[in-house]
Amino acid sequence: MTGCTPSTRAWCSSSSRTTRVCRSGKRKRCDTGRALSALEWQPPLHTLNPCGLCCTSVALNWQQMRKVIIYGDLPKNKENVIYLSNHQCTVDWIIADMLAIRQNALGHVRYVLKDGLKWLPLYGWYFSQHGGVYVKRSANFNEKEMRAKLRAQMKAETPMKCIGDWGKCGLQLALRIPVLVPVLMLLLQKMYLVIFPEGTRYNPEIPKVIADSQSFAEKEGLAILKHVLTPRVKATHVAIDTMKDYLDAVYDVTVAYEGTVDHKGQRKLAPSMTEFLCKECPRVHIFIDRIELKDIPEEQMYMRRWLHERFEIKDKLLIEFYDAKDSKRRNKFPGKSVHSKLSLKKTLPSLLFLGGLTASMLLTESGRKLYVKTWIYGTLIGCLWVSIKP
Repeated sequence: MTGCTPSTRAWCSSSSRTTRVCRSGKRKRCDTGRALSALEWQPPLHTLNPCGLCCTSVALNWQQMRKVIIYGDLPKNKENVIYLSNHQCTVDWIIADMLAIRQNALGHVRYVLKDGLKWLPLYGWYFSQHGGVYVKRSANFNEKEMRAKLRAQMKAETPMKCIGDWGKCGLQLALRIPVLVPVLMLLLQKMYLVIFPEGTRYNPEIPKVIADSQSFAEKEGLAILKHVLTPRVKATHVAIDTMKDYLDAVYDVTVAYEGTVDHKGQRKLAPSMTEFLCKECPRVHIFIDRIELKDIPEEQMYMRRWLHERFEIKDKLLIEFYDAKDSKRRNKFPGKSVHSKLSLKKTLPSLLFLGGLTASMLLTESGRKLYVKTWIYGTLIGCLWVSIKP
């Protein structure tokens, strides 16, 4: 199949209905970013998520150290990537942060979001300012606006590209001077662009959405999927096409939560953020395929087939995870897995700083008033802002 990679080749069908259309020629890459990204450097505070989201992410990583199981290809060094994942619940947003922090890329996660989310109090405005892209569905999808937003974001990230051997030597020397490291690393920032191609959550309690998705696939001559929805290609195609000279790879991520099958073997609703934090989800399993851009078709009609094939692979992985006849094969993906742990030095400082900042506000009367006013006036100003400049 067109979508096969070494880590999922066994899951791919031997035949393919897709004409493989790949990029011709070799893509020129600069190794400078890879060489320098090995440095243990955390982005400055202004590039991190706002207090609430960052605290949640840090708390989740700290609490879930022994509960995150990773399969497949997660590079140690951060890269410019598009992150494609199945979507079940709000925790899926934090999964991207969990992977990013393992690559020292927390703070560089951007999301493609459905348009209605821009009205979220404070966060709607924040995501807009932090490189988030709001998109409308189907006929209302604005391709020109999305391309403009992505180009602006790429320009803002300003990675240093192919500066030549002398430039690389100069950088290596400069990086030996501690005071210059933060400044230089700002020029080498990476971006995680997170897309959920299904367009909405897979929710077993809303069977109509699942049935409509399956009916659409059947009508279009596509394979019918059981544990994921039929993916939409527009946002994925626009993102890859616009960023093709900027990206290092595409991460195809499949997420499964233990404890989401009832005694009859039927899927249950994926955990909410509260349930996840309260340990009602024993473990989260994350399967990652790193895909080179040369293996992805460029034309939208072929990319649509490729994307559906990637979701067929996800579906097979999830069928094995939830429905395997052999109970020993359930609640895990095939292949080698790693119980991914984080050192406290990556999580504790941020947790203490942001937790202390929040507590200092809530423990004083003036702080509480400031906190409430920030939510009220910040929400009103934010909603006004995104209505004028989305």
